[in-house]
Amino acid sequence: MGDTMTDQQPDAERLDQAARDHLWMHFTRLSAYADAPVPVIVRGDGPYIYDSNGKRYLDGLAGLFVVQTGHGRHELADAAAKQASELAYFPLWSYGHPKAIELADRLADLTPGDLNRVFFTTGGSEAVESAWKLARSYFKRTGKPMKTKVLSRSIAYHGTSMGALSITGIPVLKQEFEPLVPGAFRVPNTNFYRRPDQSMTEEQFGVWAADRIAEAIEFEGPETVAAVYLEPVQNAGGCFPPPAGYFQRVREICDRYDVLLVSDEVICAFGRLGEYFGAKRFGYQPDIITVAKGLTSGYVPLGAMLASERLAEPFLDGANWFAHGITYGGHPVGSAVALANLDIFEREDLNGHVRTNSPLFRSYLERLYDLPIVGDVRGDGYFFGIELVKDKATKETFNDEESEALLRGFLSKALFDAGLYCRADDRGDPVIQLAPPLICDESHFIEIEQILRSVLTEAWARL
Repeated sequence: MGDTMTDQQPDAERLDQAARDHLWMHFTRLSAYADAPVPVIVRGDGPYIYDSNGKRYLDGLAGLFVVQTGHGRHELADAAAKQASELAYFPLWSYGHPKAIELADRLADLTPGDLNRVFFTTGGSEAVESAWKLARSYFKRTGKPMKTKVLSRSIAYHGTSMGALSITGIPVLKQEFEPLVPGAFRVPNTNFYRRPDQSMTEEQFGVWAADRIAEAIEFEGPETVAAVYLEPVQNAGGCFPPPAGYFQRVREICDRYDVLLVSDEVICAFGRLGEYFGAKRFGYQPDIITVAKGLTSGYVPLGAMLASERLAEPFLDGANWFAHGITYGGHPVGSAVALANLDIFEREDLNGHVRTNSPLFRSYLERLYDLPIVGDVRGDGYFFGIELVKDKATKETFNDEESEALLRGFLSKALFDAGLYCRADDRGDPVIQLAPPLICDESHFIEIEQILRSVLTEAWARL
């Protein structure tokens, strides 16, 4: 039996030792903590988090693009406690319960178009997999059984379960788990900063990127492609917004080839872009929306696949059924918290708050353009990426060794030590990502800019 925490040790020391002995942290090099303490976050309040030593940090990533309404919301905790005392759990397998029904009804009112069917999951990967399973099942029931393949964009992250990982476009996350589910293919993303022809306008680049989807469908055979997965603003790679007209052209392509458009909004839904759904922000109509994270502001795990009436029709008659289910999908406590979370959105007009303040947030980040290491600032809403470069004039990026030293050797720890929790990432080119709670205002933008300026200045001096 492993060592356990003892009452004689100070709390911070005991937690650190137990974490190093027993806690297998996600996407983490465990060797990094062989001789270093594990950061232990013990509480949150509004846009701030506090570690086991009492130090305060601005949560510049909303946990993991999750805590939309901020930390320490007693209203959400109370909703969870009340529901747990009434009905802590019951499955949705041939039964309903009030909170899941109420939440499904409310989401159907918020979704664009006729996305009126709500299939609950516990997280984003499950929602992404559910959408692929529905696409395959739908086409089998409508006489097109060969339509099984999916397209997604280069560097795009769609989850870690085997199906969702197959759709994910980040090779380093996939390699040690291959072979994965066959039938997933990649198309270019919408990184305008790294467009293949620097003479392209934004609109021209959008047409080019969308047309690569049509080209991939033709290459694979339209009779074999079921769906294309796109985030409204692509997360991995550093917040790639869509060029004007891009999604409208993608919608036309999907209609032309009878391919489902899946809007993966696990990050972008529920206020991150100033609307309940990113599809509304950019004016396009998907066939399926996948959500999680901000649906409950992370207070309880919950996700969902939101599907159109057309996709539900084959399952409404006779012995047809969607042979798929998840034990904790639509959990009563999660559903109750989601409803309370949406109440906060309405009462405090968080979507309006983001729309009003997003240009101001961007303006503070764009002040960093005077630093030689900052090549690009991009994103939308409360969701921005800052790309770091070696040479602004040529857009030269860092090689693997330099990126390792910059991000993991310095920036990640330095930003945290300076009081800012955010993400320094190189799944594409090196970027810093920022997605703070939606309650943040100018005072927090100032704090973010000041910390970034200080740390990035030191980073450049170390190169």
